Amino acid sequence: MERPVPDRNVALELVRVTEAAAMAAARWIGRGEKESADQAAVDAMRAVLDTVQMRGVVVIGEGEKDKAPMLYNGEEVGSGEGPEVDVAVDPLEGTRLTALGQPNAIAVIALAERGTMFFPGAAVYMEKIAVGPRAIGAIDITATPTENVRRVAEALGKTPREVDVVVLERERHDALIAELRAAGARVRLIRDGDVAPAIAAARPGTGVDMLYGIGGTPEGVISAAALKCVGGGIQGRLWPRDDEERARLVDAGLDPERVLHTSDLVSGEDVFVAATGVTTGALLLGVAYDAEGATTDSIVMRSRSGTVRRITAHHALEKLSALTGLEYR
Repeated sequence: MERPVPDRNVALELVRVTEAAAMAAARWIGRGEKESADQAAVDAMRAVLDTVQMRGVVVIGEGEKDKAPMLYNGEEVGSGEGPEVDVAVDPLEGTRLTALGQPNAIAVIALAERGTMFFPGAAVYMEKIAVGPRAIGAIDITATPTENVRRVAEALGKTPREVDVVVLERERHDALIAELRAAGARVRLIRDGDVAPAIAAARPGTGVDMLYGIGGTPEGVISAAALKCVGGGIQGRLWPRDDEERARLVDAGLDPERVLHTSDLVSGEDVFVAATGVTTGALLLGVAYDAEGATTDSIVMRSRSGTVRRITAHHALEKLSALTGLEYR
C-alpha cells in the first residue's frame, strides 16, 4: 500500500507548534534560567504537536529517552493518523540567548517523508557553510575560508569587503575569524543559535550572506531542511571532538571526511519547516506583549512549492491558557 505523503495542510499546522513553544519560552526572556525556558518550550511544543495530523518520529531531538526528559530521538509524535514523517525539532534554539535576553532565539520544527532525514549518531558537531541560492555553486567546504569569501563575493556581485559572514563566537574559531577578516569579510559573531542565521543567509534583506564554522549537527540538519525550502544550500562535514568519537562514527558507518550536501542531510522532496521568533534577530521578530495578549512573528516554508509565508499572529493569552493549560505570560 502506498504511504500517504505530507500535503500543504501540514505546513500551516506546524506554525501553531512553534508559536506555542516560542510564547512559552518568552516568559523566561532575561531571567537567567535557560533550563526553565527550554522546558517550557518543550512542554508547549509537545502539547500542540500531538494535535497535528501525522505519524511522526523524532529523528533530530534532544538525545536518547533516558538522557533527556525532552522531545527525544525515537519519540512518536502527532495524532497517529496521516502521513508518516521524520521530525526534527528544536523547541528553543538559543536557550542561553533567551536567558540573557539576547537576539536570534527561535522555536523551530522541520518535517520530511519518513526515512529521508540524516541521523548523525554520535556526531554532536559538524563543520558547515550555509548560503543563499545565488551562492550554492560557489562554496566548497574543502577550500580555504579566503577562497570561499572570494567565490561568494563573485557569485553575489559584491567585493569581499561587502560579504557578511556569521560565525559562532568560540575559541575553536579564532583562526577562522582571523582568516575571514584578512580576506576582507565582515564577521558577525553570535553567542549561540546558528539555525536562524543559516536561514537568514538565504533570505533577502537580512544582512547575512554566509554562515561559516563548526556548530551542532542537529542544527545542521534543521538548517538543511529550511534551505531546501527557500532555495539556499549547505555543505557540512562531521567534526568528531576526539579520537574516541571519531572511532564511534566510523563504527557506525559515518565517514567524517565525507562532504555532506543539502540533499544528503534531507533527501525528501516534501519538506516543511516552521520557525517562530522568541527574541528579535536577523530573521524574525521576538514575542511582543501588549495589554490584550502577545504577537508572534513566524516563517513557514514548503520545499515542493517553494512557498515561504511570513505569519504575524496575535494571541489572546487568557483564552489560550484556558485551552491548553499552559502559561504564556
